Amino acid sequence: MQQRFLEGDKVLWVLISLLALFSFFPIFSASSNLSYVIGTGTPWQYLLKHTFILITGFLLVLSIHKIPFYYFKGISILLLPIVILMLIYTISQGNMVDGVNASRWIKIPLIGISFQTSSLASLVLMIYIAYYLDKTKEEKINFRKSLLPLWTPIFLVFILVFPTNLSTALIFLFTVYLILIYGCYPIKYLLNLFLISSFLFTIFILLAIQYPEKAPDRLGTWINRVENYYNPSLSKDGNYQIERAKIAIASGGITGLGVGKSVMKNFLPQSSSDFIYAIIVEEYGLIGGIMVIIIYLLILFRITVILHHTSSVYGKLLIIGAGLPVIIQAFINIGVALNIFPVTGQTLPLLSSGGSAAWVTCIAFGIILSVSEERFNQGKIKQHKKVSNPLLIISEEK
Repeated sequence: MQQRFLEGDKVLWVLISLLALFSFFPIFSASSNLSYVIGTGTPWQYLLKHTFILITGFLLVLSIHKIPFYYFKGISILLLPIVILMLIYTISQGNMVDGVNASRWIKIPLIGISFQTSSLASLVLMIYIAYYLDKTKEEKINFRKSLLPLWTPIFLVFILVFPTNLSTALIFLFTVYLILIYGCYPIKYLLNLFLISSFLFTIFILLAIQYPEKAPDRLGTWINRVENYYNPSLSKDGNYQIERAKIAIASGGITGLGVGKSVMKNFLPQSSSDFIYAIIVEEYGLIGGIMVIIIYLLILFRITVILHHTSSVYGKLLIIGAGLPVIIQAFINIGVALNIFPVTGQTLPLLSSGGSAAWVTCIAFGIILSVSEERFNQGKIKQHKKVSNPLLIISEEK
């Protein structure tokens, strides 16, 4: 019984556990600044909150990875309208909570944690897209036929996330295209949609610049971040966090200043979330920063291994939809701290402080581990029928 307590890919279990355990050190260190900025609580209270989030997150992993992955087909159909309604409610709030635009979060009663509905909605939609592509894998795909069941929910989720969280919407859209390409959705349709959407986005930006009073509230933030990235001299304060992050990384050297000895955590407002990688490098040096990157690369490698060994078409698509956004988000966060990308607001999965982001990441890993268990339980399935879709080629058990 003990050997069956943790099922699925054991290496992936070890990697996500390492990230979670390591996160306690930079979170405790950076939260000293968080308690000072907000003016309430102590680092120990924030550490306890982080502990609660990770414990509940790993309970989610334990629960979800026990569910046979094909059950997620029905779950996604049931949850899709619910998460769309949640997005509508979230974006309709239009008020401020703790100085942050609450149109991106829902406050969870009693426990006082904000839940970012866009993360959950994106994951649910990825599961639904995997189900749709698996259902139509032997059919000739027609764009008109797929417009209502496939593109309508994609459009709804994107249009509801886009106004308040551009980076999440773009990561979501990029992953949608990847999973559709892998799922053999006709490239000509995807190319046409990309060209049309790019044209419409360009028109939207031009109109918003021309008529700023009618533009979304976040548009000015997007433009400022891009302008500050390419022309730092245009703003005195726009690159405040980036400059402090660069100082933190430069101060770390090879071995770092030591655990809890970060100086820049006192000057970085988002030191425990968006810029926690800079604090990690400052305290643990280049060695620590490289080790974090290696762990994320190893997670990507294990996801690829699980994908290769999965015999189910739906399982393959599920791994892409659940796993790739986590890796993309991680390297975008690291890229922002290294000044490779403009500021996006993306957190570092399992390392940054937060609530809903960590839970959704744990749900995604639970789904991947559920699929990985198929390698052991369903490896005897063989495919004899010839089909045109290359996804249906199933390797025989050695």
